[in-house]
Amino acid sequence: MIAVLASCVGLVVPLVLKAIVDGPVADHDPGGVWLGALGLLLLGITEAVLFGFRRWLVARPLAGVEAELRRDLFGRLQRLPTSFHARWASGQLLSRATTDLMMLRMFLAFPLTFLLVNGVTIGVGVVILVIQDWGLGLLLLVPVAPLVPLCTYFERRYSTAARQAQDQIGDVTTLVEESVLGIRVVKGFGRHRSQARVFRARAKELRATELRKAHLLAWIWGVITTLPELAIVTALVLGTIRVADGDLSAGTLVAFLSTALALRWPVESIGFLLAMCQEAAAAAERYFEVMDERPEEDVPAPAAEARAEVRAGARGAADGLRFHGVGFRFPDAAPDAPPLLDGVDLHVRPGETVALVGATGCGKTTLTHLVPRLYELSEGRITLDGEDITAMPRERLRSLVAVAFEEPTLFSASIAENVLMGAGPDAGTKDLARALDVAQAGFVKDLPHAESTEVGEQGLSLSGGQRQRLALARAVVGSPPFLVLDDPLSALDVATEAAVEAALRRVLEGTTALVVAHRPSTVQLADRVALLSDGRITAVGTHHQLLRENAEYAWLMSGAERALEGQT
Repeated sequence: MIAVLASCVGLVVPLVLKAIVDGPVADHDPGGVWLGALGLLLLGITEAVLFGFRRWLVARPLAGVEAELRRDLFGRLQRLPTSFHARWASGQLLSRATTDLMMLRMFLAFPLTFLLVNGVTIGVGVVILVIQDWGLGLLLLVPVAPLVPLCTYFERRYSTAARQAQDQIGDVTTLVEESVLGIRVVKGFGRHRSQARVFRARAKELRATELRKAHLLAWIWGVITTLPELAIVTALVLGTIRVADGDLSAGTLVAFLSTALALRWPVESIGFLLAMCQEAAAAAERYFEVMDERPEEDVPAPAAEARAEVRAGARGAADGLRFHGVGFRFPDAAPDAPPLLDGVDLHVRPGETVALVGATGCGKTTLTHLVPRLYELSEGRITLDGEDITAMPRERLRSLVAVAFEEPTLFSASIAENVLMGAGPDAGTKDLARALDVAQAGFVKDLPHAESTEVGEQGLSLSGGQRQRLALARAVVGSPPFLVLDDPLSALDVATEAAVEAALRRVLEGTTALVVAHRPSTVQLADRVALLSDGRITAVGTHHQLLRENAEYAWLMSGAERALEGQT
């Protein structure tokens, strides 16, 4: 409203000029001219103050809108399933949370406001022109006919280019992020030149798209500028002739041309305002592509509710962890592709540790991901002490099940914050010390600030074995009733592994645990061993029993032993 008022104040200036020309100038009255000039000065100051006030007024709420959108996006990313993050490049998500939301804020601050302001200004200005002289006023409306289809054509072309450019920005961001996180691999293999070539190629594609956008914008801006200018020149010639003939006063012509020139900026700005609108539309489309993704839901499906009711009497009874005919295929797998897991049946008794063994790629890690519902199983069911996990709120499920992955992930925070992430809000220094002791993470005391040391992004300042021990400490710090470990000792040397196993064995005595194992030493932590083969559990027994009775298991363990001997 304030911007509209300021713009309309600017349209009063030509009317004051008309009064000055037809009054004091025609009457040779210097005093009246100075008075008119003072009026023009006051109008200019008023217009400037109104525009400045508008800018100050909208800055704070728009920054708040951007912050809210960013917070909503981050919250949605936390709630989206693992399968979503497996499909999307992190750089694409990062560009949506930064560049795209910045474009939306700029759209709300400038184009959206000025499309309204300039539209009202043009409308009021046209009315003033027609009132002053309807013939010349209608002449200035002639360019509208060709401008409408031309702007429509430009809008369609620019929209495609804007979306392509923003997608390419996401690709460039992804490449930069991957190169920074994988800098040791890049340097270790001397691949900095090849990475630079890939970056240059993607940057070149982005540059070409941006130049195409600039070409389109220059084309439409040239057209929007040229056609009204031709109309103004024509009006100037015809108006001058009419003044000479006495059909039009000089003041009216001055006011008419001043009003027309005052409308130049609102008309010429249409080109880049439309461009910014298309960029904002592409940014909004990319933003809502993420927001429209279906998040993880805690409401159980009807079938799960029915099963939960059937087993309601069994809830709370110590039954351990059970897999009942569990099947799984990835959501993006081909329809005719065989399932990764098919009819998995396994019972981990209360307080028991079961080692899960199988060939590489047989689905061991995927099976462990099903327990905390990082992936949703395709068929069958999984129960914790008789309760179907699909009938449990995720927050409760994940408070019962702690996990440690083969590839440990640490955050840009202190060691204490990283470890205590696996505990409840009441956890303290004693719990932290116990967890670090179990994981044999005594190296923490030698760091510059001990547990308060910042580990940096991805924990790259630590070795692989150190990161794995901190991830293990995070899994056990909360003394969870159920523990799922995916080859948690793979990055440890033999001596450290033995010390961790001794401490971990005490923790496992009071926990129901499923441990993915590749080494015989890790297998011996378990009470029983389950062999996963061809998507099914094909054998269950003790380590020594399976060595004697199952050829596939004996072959897997003999290979692991040879590999372990080779490392030592």
